Amino acid sequence: MPTTKTRLNITLSPEMETAIKRLAERDRVPQASKAAELLLGALELEEDRVWNKLAQKRDRRGAKFLTHNKTWK
Repeated sequence: MPTTKTRLNITLSPEMETAIKRLAERDRVPQASKAAELLLGALELEEDRVWNKLAQKRDRRGAKFLTHNKTWK
């Protein structure tokens, strides 16, 4: 049966393989599902870093603020 998900081959250190295996067993999910879940979390953290960097750049003395209504008009 074909899948809509993209396959990705990665090489894991023995320690990382053991960690993913244990987490997958703990959560009773396939190792691939656990790895995908962990990657998603890492991507969300990276996205947060980017937004934080942008916010810090804009957060300066004298910066103008918009109300919620003006922002989403």
